Amino acid sequence: MYKAPVDEILFTLKHVAGLSEDLAEGVFGDLDENLVDAIVTEAGRFANEEIAPLAEIGDRQGARLVDGKVTSPDGWRDLYRNWAAGGWNSLTAPEESGGQNLPHMLHIAAMELWNASSMAFALAPMLTMGAVEALEKHGSDGLKSVFLAKMISGEWAGTMNLTEPHAGSDLGVLKTRAERRDDGTYRIFGQKIFITWGEHDLTDNIVHLVLARLSDAPEGTRGISLFLVPKFLVGDDGALGARNDLFCHSIEHKLGIHGSPTCTMVYGDGRFGDEAGAVGYLIGEENRGLACMFTMMNNARLAVGIQGVALAEAATQHALSYARERTQGKAPGWQGKGMSPIIEHPDIARMLLTMKAMTQGARAIAFVCAHAVDRAHASAGAGDSQAARHWQERSSLLTPIAKSFGTDIGVDAASMGIQIHGGMGFIEETGAARYLRDARIAPIYEGTNGIQAIDLVTRKLPLSDGAHMRGFLGELKAVAAEVAASNLDGFGETAHRLDNAIDDLAEATDWLLARLAEGGTAEALAGATAYQRLFGLTLSGVYLAKGGLAEAGDHGREARIALCRFAAENLLSETASLKDRIVSGAESLSAARIALA
Repeated sequence: MYKAPVDEILFTLKHVAGLSEDLAEGVFGDLDENLVDAIVTEAGRFANEEIAPLAEIGDRQGARLVDGKVTSPDGWRDLYRNWAAGGWNSLTAPEESGGQNLPHMLHIAAMELWNASSMAFALAPMLTMGAVEALEKHGSDGLKSVFLAKMISGEWAGTMNLTEPHAGSDLGVLKTRAERRDDGTYRIFGQKIFITWGEHDLTDNIVHLVLARLSDAPEGTRGISLFLVPKFLVGDDGALGARNDLFCHSIEHKLGIHGSPTCTMVYGDGRFGDEAGAVGYLIGEENRGLACMFTMMNNARLAVGIQGVALAEAATQHALSYARERTQGKAPGWQGKGMSPIIEHPDIARMLLTMKAMTQGARAIAFVCAHAVDRAHASAGAGDSQAARHWQERSSLLTPIAKSFGTDIGVDAASMGIQIHGGMGFIEETGAARYLRDARIAPIYEGTNGIQAIDLVTRKLPLSDGAHMRGFLGELKAVAAEVAASNLDGFGETAHRLDNAIDDLAEATDWLLARLAEGGTAEALAGATAYQRLFGLTLSGVYLAKGGLAEAGDHGREARIALCRFAAENLLSETASLKDRIVSGAESLSAARIALA
């Protein structure tokens, strides 16, 4: 059974991501460590005691569609209502709308706990939280007065409707259309696919955020508008009214996350209402919907990254428990009676340590990214535009890394977990397979990891003409220097290996920036995914070292240093080959296309 890693999460928040310094500086008002500890501890309790016991039921039963209505797995409706009653949906929302206005770091920490317990369940509130942020930032006062408070409380849910059957990631060719009405509303017509929790019985209303195109809109992404389309219309008194003209046509039969309904949604076919067309309300301005939706997508990308971390943590715990109990053969040096636990075998220990190191490194990246989001918001609120720009660029730079590296690690760790179980890992009854089945969607969610790599290389690296990235490299070098200056024997060759990895990252960065400046976008993109991996590995090593350097007064420092050394001396050597792939692989990639003909 999964056990929430509350101590590890709190340590990473405070001593790696920077929360302790923020609290000492009063960045978050009267928030203190006692309250932070209480929130994360209670989130861990809820994950352990209430979500995790229902995860297997959700996987086995799945969501069920009958006559256009989706029924959630047994116990999930009550589970969701208990979750919402605990105030978990409102952690970061504005106080004036019923939220708690807490740091994004706490939201991401809690999201790890929900997803490790059951990713399928956690997907339901994840999209609502993103919809809240988009509505809060871009919606009219009228829309916010009707919808925002009930979405923040979790009484109503939210979704994100982008993808269509003919258009995956290319939103510029979407066909869902919107027609203006004299009363200021719009009518929406079209079909959307892959809509997570698009129909369900957890809440009384579902608020869909839908991308659509007006008849006179410009072509491409410049002609997309964003609309709020509720399942039930809402009266002036706030009460639910007639059913809107939309419905769930089908749900997908998926590899994993069975408890989460992935819906095909149909808008405006005349099934409901006197007039065909789903009633929608414009969010933001006409033809500027993609900018509004990206508020929600950026929120979701970091949240998906922490999904990968969560499943990596759960898979690691599962495999570690099995490896301690399962006996087979005799490991070198084994002095006990009979067969040794398989954890004593070097290859099993190698896999477990790799899982643990990468999980902790990916967690740190996600928390550091959330920290940058918080600091950007706090700086903007304080009127410090220079600091706000710095932290906004930092969060922009780290978001594709947090999303891609976290989700890749989730798949890698879950796969290694099955390997550690041996043949039993391939059998559903052991539970190891579910983590891999669930984790596999995350590298595809919210912009595939290949799209994240494109975004990282073409948009994020050039921020401030590359100055921000170069400044960040200096910060990473400072951590490596601190390791060297510590003279702690337990670090072994960590400082040297970190220096090498950071140098590889710096050289690859300079090469990519030079290619972009010369118009060599295709060359740069050929190595974009390798660069993304190189970046994530290097950050993992640095943040593991930062954790080892922290004098937190607990007994786990020796173990943290040992894990850091393992990662530095066993995993970071990959950065050299990744750099070589980036700077030398473009020509062969172009030439080899003939093999695909």
